[in-house]
Amino acid sequence: MTRDGFVNGHMAENVAVSFLFSHGFVVLSRNYRFKHYEIDIIAAKEDCLHFCEVKFRACDSYGHPEEFVTSRQQERIKAAADDYIYNYDWHGKVQFDIISISAGVNGENDVVFIEDAF
Repeated sequence: MTRDGFVNGHMAENVAVSFLFSHGFVVLSRNYRFKHYEIDIIAAKEDCLHFCEVKFRACDSYGHPEEFVTSRQQERIKAAADDYIYNYDWHGKVQFDIISISAGVNGENDVVFIEDAF
C-alpha cells in the first residue's frame, strides 16, 4: 500500500467514526483483528452490533467505493465478527454495514451509510 493509500484509509476511518458518533452509535473497536482478517469499525446502537467496512475512493471513475467489497472480503469480515461475538459473549442483533466515502468538492467528503449491506 502506498503512503497516500494509508493516509487516506486512516483519514476515511476517522470520517466514518465521526459519522457514526453523530448518528448515535457507540464505537467499541477499530481495526479488530482475527487471524489475518480485520474489521474496520465495530459499533453499537440500541440492541444491535454493527460490523462496519469502510471504503474510500478519491474519485468514482472506476466505481463507487462500496462496489469494492468483494464476497471473499465479506466472508472474512463475518469470520472475524464470529470471533468478536464469541469473545465478548454478544447475544443481541448483528448487522454488517458499509460506510462508503468519496472525496467531494472543496475538501468535503461524501459519506454513504449502507446498513445491512451483506
